Amino acid sequence: MKKVLVYLHGFLSSPQSVKCQATLNYMAQHHPDISIISPQIPYYPSEAITHLTTLIEPFKDAQIGYIGSSMGGFMSTHLMQLFPGKAALINPAVTPHILLKNFLGEHIHPYTNEPFTLVDTHMSELENLLVSDMKQPENFWVFLQEGDETLDYREAVEKYKHSKLTVEAGGDHSFQGYENHLPNIVSFLFD
Repeated sequence: MKKVLVYLHGFLSSPQSVKCQATLNYMAQHHPDISIISPQIPYYPSEAITHLTTLIEPFKDAQIGYIGSSMGGFMSTHLMQLFPGKAALINPAVTPHILLKNFLGEHIHPYTNEPFTLVDTHMSELENLLVSDMKQPENFWVFLQEGDETLDYREAVEKYKHSKLTVEAGGDHSFQGYENHLPNIVSFLFD
């Protein structure tokens, strides 16, 4: 069976991020047989989920593994309900429709330099993507660092309490030492 890894970056991030590049390099070196999807995710939630669904749909019969960081973890949780597989979530966003209310207004994306504007409608779109009743919570492995300065890790502990959890002291939102977990993540996703 074909194997596909879907890497989803966080808000204001990109496939050029340190974690995504570490993942791509690791996969190229150790698992060149696994196809990788690592798109630049659109800024707006409804566009993002439509884009991601279109990218993943052709692989619905493959063995799918997700790695989602922050907002990418939120999106991975939603996509797992549509295209089941296994997912490793890195400091995932749990309630981004609340968190991003502080980000309403105009922005310049730090990787693409494109301007975009977040409005209340986008928060409603995020709220509509919430997964309240997760199918197969055992297929999630959630990595959290207590020092996350952006998200309260305890929200994810509660949301994913029926999933595998790795909670580390210290660290930050970028998840220090992520690359050290890649061998175990890939084993979890595809073995």
